[in-house]
Amino acid sequence: MDKLRQAVWKANQALRQNNLVYGTQGNVSGIDRPGGFIYIKPSGVAYEELAPSMVVKTDLTGKALSGALKPSVDTVHHLRLYAALPEVGGVCHTHSRFVTVFAVLGLAVPVFSTGHADVFGRDIPVTPYVDNTADAIGQALLTSYRKYRCPAIIIGKHGLFSVGDSPDKAAFYALMAEYCAETAYYALALGPVLGRKIARLSPKEIAKWYGRYHSSRYGQK
Repeated sequence: MDKLRQAVWKANQALRQNNLVYGTQGNVSGIDRPGGFIYIKPSGVAYEELAPSMVVKTDLTGKALSGALKPSVDTVHHLRLYAALPEVGGVCHTHSRFVTVFAVLGLAVPVFSTGHADVFGRDIPVTPYVDNTADAIGQALLTSYRKYRCPAIIIGKHGLFSVGDSPDKAAFYALMAEYCAETAYYALALGPVLGRKIARLSPKEIAKWYGRYHSSRYGQK
């Protein structure tokens, strides 16, 4: 089994295992740039039924190159990101619960905790609502990414797209975005009840935590 296809399948399964998707919503893809193709979840297939061999291979125009299954309807947005961002090796899309609350409200997820600062180093931005005509979503994602350089972006009234250097890293950013959104939701909801003003971390503290997490001091060589 192709290593990339296996990695894309595992990243899609991670969405289900971490309760980031419901029904058949959501998808993860990965790109082989030298080969000129991507692997992506098939459209409308339940995660519990998804086998590695069912992951769809497409060329960089979205034309299926393997099997009888259709690729995700979001393939066009994944391809738009890959075409514009050469550093990206994986794209993930979810409609996870707390991220979707912020999408409905049109609110960015503020940096309230060091865990948020570690991973993202900034608010998780939200775009205005855009419909699914052509690659309108992909264009909105690119505009936001170029402005904020955040690997997780909320589409207004919709859900989350995240990017990484691999399919699993893109899925990781989706998981952490949901963690940050859930933490922020409860902080904003409970703060007024308890008579407490909830303040975001200062830019100086955010930069300090983000710098440590992304330095050689953190993790293994």
